Amino acid sequence: MDRISALRNVEDALREFENGECDLSTLERRVRGTVRTYATQFETDGTAPYGVTGDDAEVVVVASDPADARARARRLGDIEGDLGVERLD
Repeated sequence: MDRISALRNVEDALREFENGECDLSTLERRVRGTVRTYATQFETDGTAPYGVTGDDAEVVVVASDPADARARARRLGDIEGDLGVERLD
């Protein structure tokens, strides 16, 4: 999925929400799915989304392995403590 397609999908979801054709949880699910698809296709082969949880925060990063996911989460998500990592795909 390229950037333009991702933006169109998000716009379509927002329009349906504004028109009362879907609820907020459906909107959130569609937007999250679009962004996750875009991000995982944008990254190079061998990457996947990982959920990383720390003491009081949780982030999702795209990484090549659990160690890379931890490092990205610390850098991008300002997350600390013992980090749990789970592959999400």
